[in-house]
Amino acid sequence: SMQCFPSLVLALSSLLGALALLQLSLYLRVPSRYGKHEERLCRPRGRLPARCAWFLQELPSFLVPALLLALRSPPRLEPLGCRLLCCLFCWHYFYRTFIYPFFTRGRPFPLQLLFFGTLFCIYNGFLQGYYLIYCAEYPNDWCTDIRFTSGLLLFLLGMGINIHSDLLLRQLRKPGEVTYKIPQGGLFTYVSGANYFGEIVEWFGFAIATWSLPAFAFAFFTLCCIGPRAYHHHRYYLKTFTDYPKSRKALIPFIF
Repeated sequence: SMQCFPSLVLALSSLLGALALLQLSLYLRVPSRYGKHEERLCRPRGRLPARCAWFLQELPSFLVPALLLALRSPPRLEPLGCRLLCCLFCWHYFYRTFIYPFFTRGRPFPLQLLFFGTLFCIYNGFLQGYYLIYCAEYPNDWCTDIRFTSGLLLFLLGMGINIHSDLLLRQLRKPGEVTYKIPQGGLFTYVSGANYFGEIVEWFGFAIATWSLPAFAFAFFTLCCIGPRAYHHHRYYLKTFTDYPKSRKALIPFIF
């Protein structure tokens, strides 16, 4: 049976923080080359359909924690707070794996990005699952702690914004369309990256609810990874559409 090694948790969390800074340095000035930021002259070689790619990439984030839980003997069912936190993580990735891919209408996804995305999901799925299932210690009344309740509310709010924003983006295109249009409605009224804003809020809520180094490292990684993407989306919209609302911010309403 696996045991908890705090030094392993610290090392993996620190590496995740370093990867976040690397992401920020790589993609703050130049966007990652997929979707609307793809080079037009780039040949469509080495790609998978978006639905298949998203499914394969996100699947480890759901399967790895589930496998870790199954391997733990005896199974960890207490305390309730720990069980709920693990379920929140798996709930997000159940949606991202088994629901979201079958509705997305994105362009074919580069295999290189799929490979690194899948590696990250294995890595982070192990880190978050290992910590919660083998290492985390919460008091029996953690569910009533202000950190858990406020974090849970932020998580649910962020997930709601993320799912609603994805729905609005899907409605912009008819089946078979690949052209980009100006997002309308919901939080898109205020920010260009409403879906990204929702996911960032979601994972910082999770970090507050777990009050753990691995979760805060993941929230920081999310901010450094998709924050710049929201910024580049905003610049793309401003450059492409002359009638794009000038009052919109890139990521955070009224600030950035």
